[in-house]
Amino acid sequence: EELLLHLRKLDNVDTFTERPAVFDASAYDVCIYQLGNNPFHTFAYEAAMEHPGIVVLHEANLHHLIADLTIKRGDWDGYLREVEIDGGPEALAYARRYVQPVRRGPDYDLPLLTSILRTSRAVIAHSETVAQAARERGFKGPIAKIPHGAWTINVDGAPYRQKLGLTTDVPLFGIFGFLKPYKRIAEALRAFRRVIIEHPQARLILVGEAHPELPLANMISSLGLGAHVRHIDYAPIEEFNGYLAACNAILNLRYPTVGETSGTLLRSLGMGKPVMISEIGAFSEYPDEICLKVPVDASEEEHIYEYLKLLIERPEIGRALGQHARAWVERECNWPSVAMKYAAFAQAIATGTAHIEQPQSPAPVD
Repeated sequence: EELLLHLRKLDNVDTFTERPAVFDASAYDVCIYQLGNNPFHTFAYEAAMEHPGIVVLHEANLHHLIADLTIKRGDWDGYLREVEIDGGPEALAYARRYVQPVRRGPDYDLPLLTSILRTSRAVIAHSETVAQAARERGFKGPIAKIPHGAWTINVDGAPYRQKLGLTTDVPLFGIFGFLKPYKRIAEALRAFRRVIIEHPQARLILVGEAHPELPLANMISSLGLGAHVRHIDYAPIEEFNGYLAACNAILNLRYPTVGETSGTLLRSLGMGKPVMISEIGAFSEYPDEICLKVPVDASEEEHIYEYLKLLIERPEIGRALGQHARAWVERECNWPSVAMKYAAFAQAIATGTAHIEQPQSPAPVD
């Protein structure tokens, strides 16, 4: 929505949030399709297959989306065809033996990108990780690496600290968004339990709907963190921003990853918050001076613990990280700049002037 606000200042743009009854692709110089790995993007995927254009890959995996298009509609032939195209005979044999008879779930590590990449005219990726994944899946057309846009906004977090019953001197950490197990929440809670032994005034909030596979309430209770950790369910964007602004630092960890870019992370950086991220995939591409990177190995919990302590005991380090983060967002990810890059790439594709990188040198086109 924010991208469109700025893109419309540069070009004539029509938008579709659902499949139109009639669509004439010839009326446009180029079509851009936002593709996320979830059912909300199925209509966009179908349109992109019918009317090739530029696909924006939010992550380097569309398996959940394809499963929704095929398995959930009873189209097993379609699913098996996509598995074979993307993974070959071995993947097809696995799907026939285990997935179709519902003996095991789908192998979601298989990205199922090949069909859309074979069809599309060009790709936009938010990271080199996703751009490289497209190359590895055989895409030989133009790729532009365009950052995920972000705001640099000032939000008063004081009222939300008051809602939490916290004074300004209480160290407050936050985990935001849909609370899924792969966001390393269990590891963060265990590390935080160690922190409050030395800093009992510290608090942690988790803001967002808990995934059914994450027994969050039980985890908090079993770790004895009821007095120090609070879960706030789904929050409208104004409250989401308010609670984020109330925090001293944000944890945005995840493993495994398929190259996704976190909107919450960009929002946090734009607010000038020190952020802790996992050193993997697209997240490893962020500059070291704007975040704290946590390895996804046996030292993960120890790193989280040490970083939490560091941010409490050396608040000037957190302030410096936040200042660098906000400046980086202003310079690299501001929405007008992102919109200009979209417009320039779209024009290059429409006019046939886009540069195509050689497969062995997959650096994306700006």
